[in-house]
Amino acid sequence: MNQPSSDQSLPQPFDRDHFADPYATYERLRKEGSVHHIRLPDGSPVWLVLGEAYVRAGLTDPRLSVNKAYAGNGYKGFSLPPALDANLLNIDPDDHLRLRRLVSKAFTPRYVDGMRQRIESAAGRLADRFAERLAADGSADVVAAFANPLPLTLIGDLLAVPEPDRQAFSDRVNTMLDPGSSGELVEAIQYIHRFLLDLVAARRALPGDDLLSELIAARDEGDRLSEDELVSLAFLTLMAGSENTQHVISAGLLVLLNHPGQLAALRADPDLLPQAVEELLRYINPNQTAIRRFPTEPVDIGGVTIPVGDTVLLCLAAAHRDPARYEDPDRFDIHRADTAHLALGQGMHYCLGAALARMQLQTALGTLVHRFPGLSLDCPADQLAWRTSFRSHALKRLPVRLVS
Repeated sequence: MNQPSSDQSLPQPFDRDHFADPYATYERLRKEGSVHHIRLPDGSPVWLVLGEAYVRAGLTDPRLSVNKAYAGNGYKGFSLPPALDANLLNIDPDDHLRLRRLVSKAFTPRYVDGMRQRIESAAGRLADRFAERLAADGSADVVAAFANPLPLTLIGDLLAVPEPDRQAFSDRVNTMLDPGSSGELVEAIQYIHRFLLDLVAARRALPGDDLLSELIAARDEGDRLSEDELVSLAFLTLMAGSENTQHVISAGLLVLLNHPGQLAALRADPDLLPQAVEELLRYINPNQTAIRRFPTEPVDIGGVTIPVGDTVLLCLAAAHRDPARYEDPDRFDIHRADTAHLALGQGMHYCLGAALARMQLQTALGTLVHRFPGLSLDCPADQLAWRTSFRSHALKRLPVRLVS
């Protein structure tokens, strides 16, 4: 039986050098094996799974539970209160299916298609403001001015979140995922917790035609979910519905600017946009790993036996660059025939809002590409600020300017 390498000369994931180019770290590790026993920045041990075939299989393996109750080392994650933690990312069947059915009505193909005009209108308004800022200042930050507010607007509307409160919520989520200190992390979680409790109370007092009002009705009238599950569903919908989309928009634009031939092809043929988005999801999806999992029995992955209760991280970023799965995987190619990827999950935990996310990405990137043909990066690429978190690799800012 193969064992994971313990060679200290191998690159260490999630150190300072890793964040400059995580894909290079994964490539060097993969050459030594598909599974490695490593330590996270906080010192906790995890099994990092790199090979695409093993990652894909692990995402649907019922022996790998997402429920922290099976963690053998007392893993607590963010140590979230129950009102934030009882969500779909932490629950196995049958509770997962029950909760998924309750929230799925907001993400049916018919409902999502009905959102198209709203998404296009929101993108157009933001593009107008973005153009004004570029004209006035000569430079603008794509993250702050466009990529962040677009999904916040749409998900905020879905849950009827007061518009003035949306950015503050997003800022606290960013802090939670990349805190500067333990104090910042605690403050962010406390803010999010109170914000959502207040939001639920306000919507319960004055129901509307929105998803949160429907979930409250399911809680209060049918008793089909607990109060913690209700608040957690609101948390997950708001966080997941805005966080990943905004980062694919900004990083996706950066990739296109760095590949002028591909960008020119996309401008010449807008029908390539859906395929370009799928390639971007493979190439620069911000989620480095799937949600952690815990074996409920000893599990063999790539010839390595992982004990019960150990923490397993299925590395999506490494899987998407696996040469055993993709031809020339480090090449960005919007004409790539094989567009399958794991960025939106697999099996039971496949992203509920996948269709909405794809529509937002296509609309956002299409708007930026066609409205601003002279867009150019406004700083050296090596000076861009990235989130330094093992959970995600996301731009903090993307300064651009217009050139004639």
